[in-house]
Amino acid sequence: MLPLQGLFQRQHHFQHLLAMAHWDQATMMPDHSAEARADAIAELETLCHQQLTAPQVEEWLNQAAQDSTLDAKQKASLREMQRQWRQAAVLPEQLVKAQSLAGARCEHAWREQRKANDWQGFAANLKEVVALSREEAQIRAAATGSTPYDALMELYEPGMNCARIDSLFGELKTWLPGMIHDVVEKQRSLSIVQPQPPFAPAAQEQLGRAVMALLGFDFHAGRLDISAHPFCGGVPEDVRITTRYSEQDFTQSLMGIVHETGHARYEQNLPGDWLKLPVGAARSMGVHESQSLFFEMQLGRHPAFLARIHPLISEHLGQRPGMDLANLQRLYNQVEPGFIRVDADEVTYPCHVILRYEIERDLMNGALEVEHIPERWDAAMQQYLGLSTAGNYRNGCMQDIHWTDGSFGYFPSYTLGAMIAAQLAASVRTQLGDIGELITQDRLAEVFTWLRQHIWQQGSLLETSELLRQATGEDLSARFFRAHLQARYLD
Repeated sequence: MLPLQGLFQRQHHFQHLLAMAHWDQATMMPDHSAEARADAIAELETLCHQQLTAPQVEEWLNQAAQDSTLDAKQKASLREMQRQWRQAAVLPEQLVKAQSLAGARCEHAWREQRKANDWQGFAANLKEVVALSREEAQIRAAATGSTPYDALMELYEPGMNCARIDSLFGELKTWLPGMIHDVVEKQRSLSIVQPQPPFAPAAQEQLGRAVMALLGFDFHAGRLDISAHPFCGGVPEDVRITTRYSEQDFTQSLMGIVHETGHARYEQNLPGDWLKLPVGAARSMGVHESQSLFFEMQLGRHPAFLARIHPLISEHLGQRPGMDLANLQRLYNQVEPGFIRVDADEVTYPCHVILRYEIERDLMNGALEVEHIPERWDAAMQQYLGLSTAGNYRNGCMQDIHWTDGSFGYFPSYTLGAMIAAQLAASVRTQLGDIGELITQDRLAEVFTWLRQHIWQQGSLLETSELLRQATGEDLSARFFRAHLQARYLD
């Protein structure tokens, strides 16, 4: 295993540099540096691909597979090495480089094209990204005997496929529209006041940092910055999270910070003994998203948590109309269909994900073309949320960054994460007690210890289904998510 460990430790170091290059690209890089940065990133990604797919690597993997002395953790480590190698070895080097360059160009142009509502300009770049992603999907599908989209989803959610997703999302679609209607009707009589702006970004940042500290973020191994699209990046030793501030509304940036802090705590608490190996990485994007949504939805929007941080809000933003606790609790749990996914409440959010999943699934499987995305998007928005995005590309099909770099197969992870978070929260309540009481009694550390033991420190030692069974006693089920929404918004 020693040659393999050396290889994957080098890969980790290169991925560290790539993560920093991507972070800088999204936060601080001058506009005229985009082409040079794209070339540099493509060169380093190609080098990583060359090292991982070198002829001797397959020989090392085969030799390790014959070693009868491997213990359970070493076998899990080998399994994850094999997974990464298979995913890389199937792709030709020139495709990897072409995808990196096309993605960088598309993402950089998107920043201005979205502001200008320029669908035609964006579509021209997106077509190139889609063509290369389809080529990748076809290659992966041929190697695994799956559909093209299933082959891409495996990169983000090992073990998941469209049949399972269609079943889980199909169940949501049977009750979610009715629940949205019922919650909106119930809340119609509530008086909700928008806090009076402006809110200085510097003050919002200080508030965000105070809440991050409360949630246990390690500022010695990470930082908070600003980007056009909030994200958590970097590596476990150096986690970078970003948000965006509006002087008119502090509420979205604050919960965005709580959300990204959930991602960061997971990264900062992955198993140190396996840190530079694939088995020490996060289990999947769905599990990763479950941690951010546990922090944001199960904790952050809980009335008890809002009560806990209300003094911090007052300290940093001051007292003004709409800032009383009762109003903020109503505001943070307001359900209202809207255009923007990242600003959506947790009841309507799955509709945004299902819409994107169905579009990108058909796009990768060849049942939909780029030029037809806006029409399909508008129809789905009207069906799921009763809103039209006709001509409104900025707040419609151009709002997300994920497709710009070819991240097709990623979107299902968001709602899978919401389901997992609700299931984990149910186990926390069973084992530790009511979450509201834990927050009120300043016992958040016990919740984090539970997550560290059952999720964070497990890394990728277990497959996703086994990880959930060990943590909650059963495989993924949508019933916990439904029960959570029912209890918070209707009961």
